[in-house]
This record gives sequence, structure tokens and C-alpha cells, in this order.
Amino acid sequence: MGKPAADFGIHRLWPNYAKCHGRQQGLACAVLGDDALLATAVGRRGKCWPQFCDNNNPLSPWEIRDLVASLDKNWPTLSCKSGHSLEFWSYEWKKHGTCSNLEQHEYFSRALTLKAWYNLTSILSDAGIVPSDSGTYLLDSVRDAIGFTANLECNRDADGEAQLFQVYLCVDREAKELIDCPLSMPTKCSSDQVKLPVF
Repeated sequence: MGKPAADFGIHRLWPNYAKCHGRQQGLACAVLGDDALLATAVGRRGKCWPQFCDNNNPLSPWEIRDLVASLDKNWPTLSCKSGHSLEFWSYEWKKHGTCSNLEQHEYFSRALTLKAWYNLTSILSDAGIVPSDSGTYLLDSVRDAIGFTANLECNRDADGEAQLFQVYLCVDREAKELIDCPLSMPTKCSSDQVKLPVF
């Protein structure tokens, strides 16, 4: 299968109302309500989001048959041993899609549409933010280029320097329009500079 494209990928699209406990529940419900979905450009490690809302609604491959080629390109699995993504998409649907107000085809097609419409690689490149093994960028410049209040997450490279790891974009309830994210998330970006390494 080879190396994935040097591009931001879709990780999941999920509602950001939360089934949390204790302090997290109060914060999530007070800030988020149930009026937005969160689309990520690669994953989340939070502890509080809805999941597995309808185990009696498994993904029907027939429902997304016209999307398979585009899903393989834009929402591939990087960990399924078979290399076939249907198992991965089924899991994403079961865990997150069943909690949205979208039908199966809508859930996947809207994620693809949003990725095509809001191409992070192009948007950052247009702002002069391109992958580099030596350069760093101001986090504020990355945020400004994105144009919406997004949540950025960093990780550390082998030298301990912050590098852009994930970009969380928020969309409206129908997954049609980007909105400012109503709640900030822990970023692990401890400095105002970040690397965007060559993939």
C-alpha cells in the first residue's frame, strides 16, 4: 500500500456534546450544548464525547459504495492489517456516526466534502506554512491561516521540539459549515513556535 499522502487526513466526524462525568460533564454541557459537531484532521485523546450510541445500526457497505474510492484516498486506515478500510469505517460509524444526526451516506460524504472544501495543506501553504525539516512557524500564524478558531495539538519530535500533530475543526450540526470551536482543548504546544515536518 505504501506511504500515505503527505496531506492532512480525516480521522473522524463526531458530535461534541458529551457523556461525561463529574467536572468534565458540567464544563462540556455548559459550553457545548448539543449544537455542533467536531471534525478532526487527525484524532482526539479527550475523555468525553458520545460514542457507540446505536449498536443496532451497523454500517451497510451498500450505503457508501459510491464513496469507497474517495474514502480510500482521504480517510484510509493506517492500522488495519488487511489494508482494507471498510472495517475501520464501520468502527468510525459505530463509535461516532451513530451519535450524529446524519444518515450513513451523509456522515461520510459530508466529511469528504469538508476535507475537499477546506484543504488544510493548501490553506497553510498559501500562508507560507509548508512542511520543512528545519523551519518553525508561529502558532498564531497557523491559527490566522486557518481562519476559524480551531484547536491545534502538538507532539514532540526526537529533539523534544513541538511539531504540529493535529488540527481540530468544528462544524455546525449538519456538518455543512465550519464554525469557531466553542471549547478549547489541551494542545501540548508549550511554546509559541511549532514545526511542520516533511512527511
